[in-house]
Amino acid sequence: MRPFIALSVLLAWPLAEIAGFVVVGRALGLWWTLGLVIITGLLGAFLMRQQGLHLLKKLSEQSQQGQIPASSVIDGAMIVVAGILLLLPGFVTDIVGIALFIPFVRRLLWSAIGKRVVVVGPRGRGGFSRPSEGSKESTNTANTTGKVVDLDEEDFHRNSDPNPASPWSKGIDRDP
Repeated sequence: MRPFIALSVLLAWPLAEIAGFVVVGRALGLWWTLGLVIITGLLGAFLMRQQGLHLLKKLSEQSQQGQIPASSVIDGAMIVVAGILLLLPGFVTDIVGIALFIPFVRRLLWSAIGKRVVVVGPRGRGGFSRPSEGSKESTNTANTTGKVVDLDEEDFHRNSDPNPASPWSKGIDRDP
């Protein structure tokens, strides 16, 4: 059933864009329609730049405070999608793109699709947390099973006179 829905959307979207061009073209004329498409593309680039810079500032502030900027990352992803939709020619993509720039619409969309998305964030110094079916949280063991060696600066230094028998030192002739 899902492939049928995806195929239907892929076929209906361009038809809706063409119908939008025809309707707007009849109402405004050719040159106004082309001008509107160019203006929405420029508006998308401008809004994506402005909102992107604001988002980077917000991400930086949250990171400096030690917070996990999950909501800012989601907002940023939706702003990028909104900007791309505004850059694409077409009025249906423009309407969806402009709607995604509105914070209320982004929150509403995230509340609808966020239940299906698993966000993995840092936990402590080395592990990651991920919800599982058996428990509320489980630790990603790929990052926690290996040994950790903590070296101070005086514990690690390069030898200025390497062992000539070592296969890692330069200038050694290796026989195949």
